[in-house]
Amino acid sequence: MTADTTGSTTPGIDYTDTPWLDPEARPLVQLRGLTKRYDDVAAVANVDLEIFAGELFAILGGSGSGKTTLLRMLAGFERPTEGQILIDGVDMTSVAPYDRPINMMFQSYALFPHMTVEQNVAYGLKKERINKAEIRERVDKMLDLVKLGKLAKRKPNRLSGGESQRVALARALVKRPKLLLLDEPLAALDKKLREHTQFELMNLQDDLGITFVIVTHDQEEAMTLATRIAVMNSGSFAQVGTPREIYEYPCNRFIADFVGNINLLDAEVISSADHRVHLRCDAAGAELVALLDNPGDEPPPAGARRCVAIRPEKIFIDKEPPSANDRTILKGIVLDLGYFGNLSIYRVQLPSGMVLQVSAQNRRRSATRALEWDDEVYVSWDIASAILLSE
Repeated sequence: MTADTTGSTTPGIDYTDTPWLDPEARPLVQLRGLTKRYDDVAAVANVDLEIFAGELFAILGGSGSGKTTLLRMLAGFERPTEGQILIDGVDMTSVAPYDRPINMMFQSYALFPHMTVEQNVAYGLKKERINKAEIRERVDKMLDLVKLGKLAKRKPNRLSGGESQRVALARALVKRPKLLLLDEPLAALDKKLREHTQFELMNLQDDLGITFVIVTHDQEEAMTLATRIAVMNSGSFAQVGTPREIYEYPCNRFIADFVGNINLLDAEVISSADHRVHLRCDAAGAELVALLDNPGDEPPPAGARRCVAIRPEKIFIDKEPPSANDRTILKGIVLDLGYFGNLSIYRVQLPSGMVLQVSAQNRRRSATRALEWDDEVYVSWDIASAILLSE
């Protein structure tokens, strides 16, 4: 889907699931030149961002990237050094946390240990002096929604990690905020429960239609949950896009290397023609070919240094040489391998000494390995799978 360059909505296009492409859509959250400095260090540096109503938006970054500081400024716990925060068109930059149409779910869940589940969920409504009948109705409805109705009288010390997480979520949602902020919401859960809860969270957000902003360092979590992701690095956004855009079309080397596993091959441009770029790669011991992402892109000049990136799952591995039709083919030796049930990971050493990581789906049921250590193999990929990076 693309936005009409005339500034009006393109006829026949449904922007329901992609409001950021609709030129007439008004964002719920706007960050304008947002900056937070601590002495001479900028934790967040001149950030601009628009988040639309109904999005499940993820801010992804490593430790020290600025993501938590950004979330705290949104919540009102930190005052920006410069810039503006607008929510539904209203400037909230100097507004106190309790006066913002926002609620926040903390990583620790922060449940009151002396209160039951229903008392924890009702706490915020009681503080707002809402009448008892409405509190009861809203709490009961919310507990049913998060499937905790049968545990209403139970106290937090008798809940599992997943149940505690849902109580904290219900307490945040029962106040019906325009925006819910979640700080590493699934970090305390084990892997299997975390995966299950991710889908519960997505379904709940879809049912309620409330805008979620999640801060996480977990790439898989961001990719699974989010409508869009902003990847932070050194206080700024390195790239903002859908999970597929971030993963398949990284805008630079940092994004390619940070999100998911990838093989990076430094090379020199030989020539460009018909949207194809031919490169010499000493580490691969071969000529590589990559396609320009957009036909209108200016091809790099001969002699320019570029990086060719290839995801492990895009690479095929076999003992027999594949057809060379529009494929890059390299020969190597299996240096390491690992079996993970659903897939196998191979580390293939090329004659130059460079090691490529390859992941192969285990589609056939077998107790024996198709490939062993020190096997001579061919690795190959379609030239359309290669990512050409300029940085």
